[in-house]
Amino acid sequence: MWYVITEGLMKILKSNKAVAITDGAPHRIEKPREEWTTEDKRKANLDNVAKDILYKTLDKVTFSKIKLCKTAKEIWEKLIQLCEGNEQTKENKLTVAVQKFDNIKMKAGESMREYDERVNRIINELNALGKVYSNKKIALKVVRGLPKE
Repeated sequence: MWYVITEGLMKILKSNKAVAITDGAPHRIEKPREEWTTEDKRKANLDNVAKDILYKTLDKVTFSKIKLCKTAKEIWEKLIQLCEGNEQTKENKLTVAVQKFDNIKMKAGESMREYDERVNRIINELNALGKVYSNKKIALKVVRGLPKE
């Protein structure tokens, strides 16, 4: 199934006995549908199964953005584009996340737990974008972000 998501539709092939074998590998041609075995039919249906699984995991907003895609591969590529974006988008996301980390301060009326959760969300976002800070740097940032009182 991962093959159809990353590479596209699976072609059902058979050896072409009319063509001489070159380099020890038989020449392969597409197998006519009427010659398909049960296993061939299962492989040919993998794209539909993969699309169904992808559809079931998406919320309504994301589904509306991919519903016109014809294959599981198209859906996957669209999801990558939507979630990760291109290199410029990734760079922008990283810049914003670093700024959030650099400017984090505990808000008035915010509990220590809420502050810790907010810091952890930013750290997780940075990690997902490939930016990893040492525990020492994170601890210093957390302490420096606390109010003096």
